[in-house]
Amino acid sequence: MSDPSEDPVLEHASPYARGAYLALGWLCVVVGLVGALLPILPTAPFMILAAACFARGSQRFYGWIIRHPSFGPAILEWRVHRSIAWRTKLTAIALMSTSLACSIVLFVHDPYLRGLLAALGLALAVWLYRIPSRDRVSKPRRQRP
Repeated sequence: MSDPSEDPVLEHASPYARGAYLALGWLCVVVGLVGALLPILPTAPFMILAAACFARGSQRFYGWIIRHPSFGPAILEWRVHRSIAWRTKLTAIALMSTSLACSIVLFVHDPYLRGLLAALGLALAVWLYRIPSRDRVSKPRRQRP
């Protein structure tokens, strides 16, 4: 199998659509970079979305994001295997839980909004946990006698 970063991309035929894909791709890159600094925003999903936009908008920028040393491995892992690294997943859940807990305790005073934030955080954590991780070391199952 060839290197996925070397696969040709299928740019959109319309220059207007390519421009829209490029604009959306760069918006996702900016939001992803903000997410690298703020624990409430995830970085990887925005970079994956940026790569998808760049794949339809520009071979040059698609190649750049796929080969990027920080974002490229996560994008390729998702593209090839539809999985997220185990450590990345646990870090994302921990940071999201911490930031939501701080928001609930310190900033949100309405009990209904607190419950809604807690339910949303729980749903997102369960969804993220259920995404496969190829690098997770699983414990061997005990054989019953």
